Amino acid sequence: MTYSLTNRLTAEALGTALLVCTVVGSGIMADKLTQDVALALLGNTIPTGAILVVLITIFGPISGAHFNPAVSLVMAIRGDMQWNCFAPYVVAQSLGAILGSLVAHGMFDLAILQTSTTVRTGSAQWFAEAVATFGLVLTILGAVRFRAESVAVMVGLYITAAYWFTASTSFANPAVTIGRAFTDTFAGINPADVPAFIIVQVIGALVAMVVGGLLFSGAPEAEVQKA
Repeated sequence: MTYSLTNRLTAEALGTALLVCTVVGSGIMADKLTQDVALALLGNTIPTGAILVVLITIFGPISGAHFNPAVSLVMAIRGDMQWNCFAPYVVAQSLGAILGSLVAHGMFDLAILQTSTTVRTGSAQWFAEAVATFGLVLTILGAVRFRAESVAVMVGLYITAAYWFTASTSFANPAVTIGRAFTDTFAGINPADVPAFIIVQVIGALVAMVVGGLLFSGAPEAEVQKA
């Protein structure tokens, strides 16, 4: 079934909103329940990985479940999405991400409109975001090539892992980065730090596209052997 652009944009906006709402909301809850930062991060990690599995499963057939401008950019360059859909996707994802933060604030009786004061900057953070986004996009491309039915699980597991092996806790998503600038809670990022994050995320995604194109373009070894 082919879905209209309106349906696809709605799926992208709603999916990104629910993703950011989960990131911010679970961060608020974790921060309320424990003073242990490691335990709070764990409480933030598991819901994020879990909701990605759900959201990609239910919205993937409608819009591709990008929820991420860097992913949409790669898909457009690869020819898997029309270029005239790219800008609307980015707008829908970004607005959805901001909405997700506001909804989370409302659920926890916090000021709805906020801007983050959490500083996330420096070469280590930037490199971590490039690595995080590289790994995410490579995971998506590999899953689409070899295990399309497992994309949701693989992305959820990757983000769960990347929360812990990257210094930045793996935003890996320009829209999510924008959305998290609108919350002065556990998951926030200072708006002044957003542009650098977005630049390195896009770089990481493009590098992954090139590497993925080289790695995944041939036939799997099992198919070669059968031939």
